[in-house]
Amino acid sequence: MAQVGIIMGSDSDMPVMKEAIAILEEFDIQIEVDIVSAHRTPEKLFDYGSNAHKRGLKVIIAGAGGAAHLPGMIASLSPLPVIGVPVKSSNSIDGWDSILSILQMPGGVPVATVALNGAKNAGILAAQIIGASDSCVLDKVLMYKENLKAKVLEASKKIKS
Repeated sequence: MAQVGIIMGSDSDMPVMKEAIAILEEFDIQIEVDIVSAHRTPEKLFDYGSNAHKRGLKVIIAGAGGAAHLPGMIASLSPLPVIGVPVKSSNSIDGWDSILSILQMPGGVPVATVALNGAKNAGILAAQIIGASDSCVLDKVLMYKENLKAKVLEASKKIKS
């Protein structure tokens, strides 16, 4: 059963969102992936946001470009934590429109927001959220962080020699 839902407003967001998919697969976390447009499929958005927790999801990652209403609208409908990924799209103003649309949520409707095109960090954050109550996932997150540390120490050692 999927624990993380990864949704995006358009298939053009997939090159960015595939990084969240890849990192969650690395952590052996089951995912579901779908396209849910806030503007073109509002009925699907309402259904997804209202029922995601009933299907066993624990976290939703929502990526969107341009006006980027998807993460906020999903957060308004779902009791689950939502992680927004601002995507620099072809109609974007250097990505700032997406960033601000996701970041500037009103009180009571939080969306955790990662960097522009930061789907990998969204995946890691979703794993950390799940790891707070799942020791197997927590162990994988700890190992991932140890590997990051080892890579930096190795690079430091290499540059000094």
